[in-house]
Amino acid sequence: MWFKNLSVFRLTEAFTLSPEELEQKLEALAFRPCGPHEVAAMGWTAPLGKSAQQLLHSTNGFMMLCAKKEERVLPSSVINEMTAEKIAETEEKDGRKLSKKERTEIKDELIFELLPKAFTFSNNTYAYIDPKGGWLVVDSASAKKAEDLLSLLRKCLGSLPAVPLNTINKPTTVMTEWLTTEQFPDDINIEDECELRSPEEEGGSIRCKRHNLFVPEIKNHLDTGKEVIKLAISWDERISFVIDDILSIKRLRFLDLIQDQVADSNSDDAAAKFDTDFSIMSAELANFLPRLLELFGGENKA
Repeated sequence: MWFKNLSVFRLTEAFTLSPEELEQKLEALAFRPCGPHEVAAMGWTAPLGKSAQQLLHSTNGFMMLCAKKEERVLPSSVINEMTAEKIAETEEKDGRKLSKKERTEIKDELIFELLPKAFTFSNNTYAYIDPKGGWLVVDSASAKKAEDLLSLLRKCLGSLPAVPLNTINKPTTVMTEWLTTEQFPDDINIEDECELRSPEEEGGSIRCKRHNLFVPEIKNHLDTGKEVIKLAISWDERISFVIDDILSIKRLRFLDLIQDQVADSNSDDAAAKFDTDFSIMSAELANFLPRLLELFGGENKA
């Protein structure tokens, strides 16, 4: 289980629940499929997959969990077309124009009627808690998905003091300085992708991919005031990723130094492989996340 995106939250209070205690609380909101008239349902499912029962997977103090969301598919175009037909039919029959309230009622009745027949689709969002480091890490590039998982967890626990990363220096300022001065920390390597944006409201933006970022063309954009809001970098020859102005990490890749560890511990057993991959990944990120804060001036606890 290798995360491909990171939405990272800081635990502002010590997380003291044991794996057994946390799993017991997760059971209160274990996943169940959508009811006939439910638009969506969300709950906890086994990180190890359908064949597993445990809602929590714990390795070396790190606790992996998985939120499953199922949604019914009712295309708005279909609903709108059927609603329009029903309204026209009713108006012709009654010989009058329907009020806004009556039109809304027709639409609501159609949705209620169609929901039980609608197809469903589901997706899983993985996350893990690092109590020692004080992190909650969600494998998602979507802020909404990360917040949905956090909200579900809070329902189970009653509360969870967790906040998005906040650093002393603005990420845009630091990344812009890296490109402008061509000076950056020794353990950081600037890759070949960035996005620049003018700070003015509705300012223009430039996206560069597979491009040398230290050329006059890029410097000209920086000289006119554009700021770096996304930047592809690698850290310590161990991981590479694209980071943005809110410290969200996308397209995370674990490089050869890490993949060699995986190869050395390869197993044919799916559960054992999951455990090994999670152990290596979580240990690596436990080293990286404090360094991430340092790169941007340290943690702002205000």
